[in-house]
Amino acid sequence: MHLHGLAIASSGSFLILPNVGIMLWTLVVFVISLFILWKWVFPLIGNALDKRAHTIEESIDQAEEMRQESEKLLAEYRERLKEAREQAEEIITRARKAAEAHEKEAKETARAERERLLEQTRKDVEAETRRAIDQIRREVADLTIMATEKVTRKTLTEEDQRRLVEEALGELDFSALAGGAE
Repeated sequence: MHLHGLAIASSGSFLILPNVGIMLWTLVVFVISLFILWKWVFPLIGNALDKRAHTIEESIDQAEEMRQESEKLLAEYRERLKEAREQAEEIITRARKAAEAHEKEAKETARAERERLLEQTRKDVEAETRRAIDQIRREVADLTIMATEKVTRKTLTEEDQRRLVEEALGELDFSALAGGAE
């Protein structure tokens, strides 16, 4: 039983009792592993972390540049929008002025046309009045000659006719017919 107890004691106690050989080999393997990690792995990890940090810095810089550019574009857009509004207002103002000028010109043209038509109508009326007066004079002259020939029962010479017509026309007041035009 004693052997059996020793075997149990020795099999369970190796974890608790320090073994210098195993400790030494563990320490050697740890130092070698640490040297390998420090010489080849840590620089790779450091380089990867440096690259990652550099990439992140570049991304941040690019984001800042993009933000500044977007702010610049926004400012340009706002300026262009302001200019567009000013141009639109200027176009509207010019259109209003043009419309007012066109309306004024149209009124002036219509007034001038109305005055021209009134003047033309007045001239036409005066011309018609003169023609009518001339027609009446001719008819009065013809009637005077016929009446004189019937009264005197003779044919008048051309000079007598002219004198007689002038006397008859002189006695008639054509100015009332012409409206003061004669």
